[in-house]
Amino acid sequence: MTQTPNGNTEMTDSTLNANERAEQELVMFLERDQLDADTSVPVPQAQLSRRANAALWALRVFVILVSIMVIYTFAAKLK
Repeated sequence: MTQTPNGNTEMTDSTLNANERAEQELVMFLERDQLDADTSVPVPQAQLSRRANAALWALRVFVILVSIMVIYTFAAKLK
């Protein structure tokens, strides 16, 4: 990366690896509808272990409980 006189940083060709440069060149030559079609391809679901799935479910439950507590506290302070 290099810094321009106005303080912004920009990536130079030497800092990008070959794959990134090839991908950027491909994107530059695609038409808008081709780019949209290429980027809208769904990504397959990640295969997680049981431990990771349990942790994510625990996190979801925690977020819901904390959200309920925040809403209750907000409503209680309105009175």
